[in-house]
Amino acid sequence: MSRKKIDLTLTGLTIEAVAAEGRALTHYEGEVVFVEFAVPGDVVDICVTKKKKNHMEGRILRLVQPSPRRIAPFCSHFGICGGCKWQPLPYEMQLEAKRQQVYDQLVRIGHLDVPDVQQTIGSDLTQYYRNKLEFTFSERRWILDGEDPDALSPQEKLGLGFHVGKFFDKVLDIRHCYLQADPSNDIRLFIKRYTLERGLDYYNLRENRGYVRNIIIRTTQAGDVMLIVCFAHDDTPGERVALLDAVAEAFPRITSLYYVINRKLNDSIADQTCVLYKGEDAIYEEMEGLRFKIGPKSFYQTNTLQALKLYTVAREFAGLTGGETVYDLYTGTGTIAQFVARQAAKVVGIEYVPEAIADAIVNAGANDITNCEFVAGDMKDILTDAFIARHGRPDVIILDPPRAGIHPAVAQVILRAAPKRMVYVSCNPASQARDLAILSSHYRITRVQPVDMFPHTMHIENVCALELR
Repeated sequence: MSRKKIDLTLTGLTIEAVAAEGRALTHYEGEVVFVEFAVPGDVVDICVTKKKKNHMEGRILRLVQPSPRRIAPFCSHFGICGGCKWQPLPYEMQLEAKRQQVYDQLVRIGHLDVPDVQQTIGSDLTQYYRNKLEFTFSERRWILDGEDPDALSPQEKLGLGFHVGKFFDKVLDIRHCYLQADPSNDIRLFIKRYTLERGLDYYNLRENRGYVRNIIIRTTQAGDVMLIVCFAHDDTPGERVALLDAVAEAFPRITSLYYVINRKLNDSIADQTCVLYKGEDAIYEEMEGLRFKIGPKSFYQTNTLQALKLYTVAREFAGLTGGETVYDLYTGTGTIAQFVARQAAKVVGIEYVPEAIADAIVNAGANDITNCEFVAGDMKDILTDAFIARHGRPDVIILDPPRAGIHPAVAQVILRAAPKRMVYVSCNPASQARDLAILSSHYRITRVQPVDMFPHTMHIENVCALELR
């Protein structure tokens, strides 16, 4: 059944506030209207795109009068690429909106008893702050307004860039991205020119055909560069070798060059073999005198400088005095575990990804840390009463789970272990609020500190301190 088109235009609406999910809101005849790319104070005409029971959603048709606080977007891709939707919003307004988001999830929606939510800790860099980006090849790129698709050659329809929001098979060709510092843009543009000149087949995600699929670029503060090139098959190894050699010659700064043959329907390389083609097997990041190995599959906070602030908050909230046993759950490559190890007697880190645990062990050895133990496996299977009996009851637990939060079984084991203090680091305040509601039966929340890892987006990292009642 075809979706009924909504033919409704609302004129002269004044945007009132920043809302959830990166949108702004206004009201029309008492009904809430959510609008993307708007700034409080804007006067706009909008086209309603969705009409639901309790609200409407719309897009700006005309900016009648811009808000005095509106600033010009710095990126030419703004409005199509969904990566940095808050560019027109002054950074101080972004930080306040993120603090409000945390408050809403924990207090207004979650009904949790929390102290004041602190002002969001801002990022020193609001451009070129990411250390990892992934770009996708597309046989059929997103067609821009004003372009006639029938007038474009097959080559002009090819793109290398980011997925357009809500369209899994649409990719916006990126000319310049402000998220990752040089040589990220140069590498991407070189690979695009090379693949076009050689006539290599760009991937068609919908039909699962093509040759070149993705590139992943990772960088460090010291200037290390890792490039991972993903191919859909290895039927033409000569083309693969020629491309990798050309990139390596053009960019001697590339420290670590990998390739992946990914025949699956999805782009994830977590379950794929990463083949080292040239250079070192890893790049390295340093933080407070600690050195961390980053492999092609390693998790590392993507805003390096802000990660130091985040981990400093977590360590402060842990309140370590030197004699505690600490459990670092969802430890990744052991970054937080090693960051707090010098103030603890013993740290036990648990992580699902075996490669991450292998990196954690290597990192601890390289950093002369001898009081950390790392275990790989599914958290709900590893963290049991028997595990705690073997490794010692934790005095402090640090949690940094994926967006989905913690499994209910894990929460129950934690409650039975009854650590004196907990630190819950979350990239999703909604799932954090749900988990805190379970934990609050035995714990009180003593501090709440949002940290902005992703400027110009609605995403927020939040740290909560908990104490046993």
